[in-house]
Order: sequence, then C-alpha cells, then structure tokens
Amino acid sequence: MKRLPIPEDVTGEEIDKDVRQELQSLPKTLAEDVARNLVMVARLIDEDAEQAYGYSRVALRLASRVAAVREAAGFAAYATQRYSEALAEFRAARRMTGSVELWPVMADCERGMGRPERALAMAGEAEVQKLDKAGQVEMRLVAAGARRDLGQLDAAIVTLQSPELASNALQPWTARLRYAYADALLAADRESEAREWFAKAVEADKDGSTDASDRLAEMDGVEFVDALVADADAETDAETETETGAGAAAGDAGAARDADEGGDPVEADARPADSAVPESAGESAAHEGSARDKNDVRGEERGDEV
Repeated sequence: MKRLPIPEDVTGEEIDKDVRQELQSLPKTLAEDVARNLVMVARLIDEDAEQAYGYSRVALRLASRVAAVREAAGFAAYATQRYSEALAEFRAARRMTGSVELWPVMADCERGMGRPERALAMAGEAEVQKLDKAGQVEMRLVAAGARRDLGQLDAAIVTLQSPELASNALQPWTARLRYAYADALLAADRESEAREWFAKAVEADKDGSTDASDRLAEMDGVEFVDALVADADAETDAETETETGAGAAAGDAGAARDADEGGDPVEADARPADSAVPESAGESAAHEGSARDKNDVRGEERGDEV
C-alpha cells in the first residue's frame, strides 16, 4: 500500500504511553513510523474517516503483530462501516491481549453485518460480566439496538431500563443512555415520556455528543433558521426598498419636468405597451428576492449507536 503523507509536526510522542510501550518491540525507526501513522488515525477518525482508514492500513502493513495497531485498524474500519473487516481486526486484537473491552463494539459489528441475533447472544455471554461499568452500559446500548433491529420496541425499552438510567449522577455514558431511551420511547409512540427523557438527555449532554436538544425542539415545534440566510434575505430586502424608492423619486421628477414643459403628465399606470422604458431595477430585484428559498437546519441522530 502506498504511504500517505504525514505532516512534519506529527511525532510518535502524541500516542498513548501504553501504545508506545507496545511499539518498543519494533526497531526504533519502524516504531516511530508506525506511531506517526497511528497519530494520524486518531486525528482524522472523527472528521475524515476514510483518510483515517488509509493511515490505519499503512500501520497495519508495517506492524500487523502489534495489538494496538490491529485495534486502531478495527476502529478505522468500523468508522467507515466496513463491519466485517472491523470485526476481524477486533478479534485479532482480543486474541493478542486477552482483553474483553472490545466486546461491545464487536457485538455492534454483528449488528452492522445484519446479524442482530448474534449481537443479542453476545450480550448474554460471560464476557459481559468482565466488563467495567462503562463497557456494560455500552453492551446494554448495543443489545437495545439489536432489539430494535428485530422490531422488538418494547423489549428495547425494557433493556435500557437500568440503575444507570435511573441514577441522577452524571457519568460519561449518561447522555447517550438517556437519549437512546428517549428515542426508543418515541419509536413506540410514547411521546410525552420521550420528551421528558430527551430533556434529561439535554441536561446530561455537556459536550454535545448527541442531538438531544434538536430532537426536543423538533417535538416542541420549534424551527431553526440559518442566521446567515436570514441576514442575506434582510439585506436583499433593504436593497430592494432603496432601489424602489429611488425609482419612484425619478418618476416623480420626470412627471414634474413634463408639466413644466407644457406636456401632459403621464400617469404611472398609463405606460404604453410598447414603451422603451424598462422595468425598474428595484422591481426586478424584488421579484428575484421573493423567489428565494429559506432553509431550516435540523439534525437527527439515531439513538441506538454505540
């Protein structure tokens, strides 16, 4: 695979110390090369997943026997919806480390491959009990998503009902858990309850990890208007009024001049059909301004993401 360009300011020092320790099994120059590619994966995976995937493939070709590299390749493939490839990489990383922390995302890969039954089976296996609290919540979200994939809305709602959902303490997973519960309630036509839980998700979502505020506004019938579009329309209206006023003033001046010269004043509405006087610039601009569309901005997000 062709190597991808890496900015000069990127160094291997940016990666996690545990990953850096894993790379110590490689020759120094190779370790630095792999580390820099992993840094690029981390930098790009949220904003340009395809590019991140490209860097992960380079790192994988250079050091396929390093668990951290296999894990990074798995997440890059997952981000680009290459679920079969992601699952293979996650399984390889798990064999190398013996860790179960990738179990929830492995189950979600099964969902992505159209096998929700397999994801549910994984939710009931012993590995789940070895996960930390965050991992168990992730597994619960995946299981609820699998239930929804199967059309089992009531079961999905019950799956999400847990001490973590009922707790008032804010944890890293709280907003996403509340959001998923609200979304499941809404899918089951329980709108009043859904609105309550979207509001609770907004309270917990301090970093904007969900679009709960948009969903809540949508339920309340609030529409968001793009400020830039609104400003542009207002400016166009102001210009139209100015040009129309100028045209009217010019017409009045012409009528007065005709009167002074002894001719009959021409009424504004009496312009002959074959008149060579064009339509005023103000009327033309007004016509164009009235034909412009205004766009609303809304955001949606599925609540069953991992």
